[in-house]
Amino acid sequence: MKKIYYLSTCDTCKRILKELAPLDGIVLQDIKTEAMTPEQVEQMQALAGSYEALFSKRARLYRQMGLHEKQPSESELKDLILEHYTYLKRPVIIVDGQIFVGNSKKTVEEAKAALHH
Repeated sequence: MKKIYYLSTCDTCKRILKELAPLDGIVLQDIKTEAMTPEQVEQMQALAGSYEALFSKRARLYRQMGLHEKQPSESELKDLILEHYTYLKRPVIIVDGQIFVGNSKKTVEEAKAALHH
């Protein structure tokens, strides 16, 4: 399975999708218009090893809610990711059991290699 969870309103996600093209046979899920299911988030966590690896501490809501002053548990991080898409570190790219999370240059290059091997 090849799938990319992204945000259509995010310029960084748009740039990365262009970089990863062609996207033939890859399922794209805009997490703003198609909410992630608990099963999808659990699958991501199983591949990434933790909810913390999937969690974006750069989300505006993170500071607004004062979460930077707390140490949320794994289950709290999962609930936050499910509650609001902005907490998912984007994009999340899944390629045949491998997961690539975030937008670092190295991560994007590794995902591109896996997508087009």
